[in-house]
Amino acid sequence: MSRGTIYLHYLDKFDLLDKLMEEHIDVLRVTCRAASELAYTESNLIWTEYFERHYSFVSMMLASKGAPYFRGRFLDFLIEEFKNEVDVSKGKNEGLNEDLLVSFVASAYVGVVEWWFTNEKPVPHHVLAEQLGALLERNA
Repeated sequence: MSRGTIYLHYLDKFDLLDKLMEEHIDVLRVTCRAASELAYTESNLIWTEYFERHYSFVSMMLASKGAPYFRGRFLDFLIEEFKNEVDVSKGKNEGLNEDLLVSFVASAYVGVVEWWFTNEKPVPHHVLAEQLGALLERNA
């Protein structure tokens, strides 16, 4: 692909990177919607399989700290998704501030995913999914 072809579709390299990041977030959004009726562990397995398949891109965006904008978008996306999952009206989360709880859960999720990439997949993706699922069951 020539430089001219790229500039027909993108303003510059940053626009190209922005579009790539948005594509990945959009795929995760669609995946999340499709898995909304599954248990946390099952839906996390779908996500961690996606992370495994797109390891090069996502690790560059999260682990390298080279594109903090992607981390911010990923965090914002998770906050949006977890808002529908938490219940502060009863049970273990009764009385907690919903925004605080959602921020805690989403930030923790991003942190664990970053840890997985930064440490070059210290556990298989299915173990990551199981343990993230267990942690979400306890906290969301």
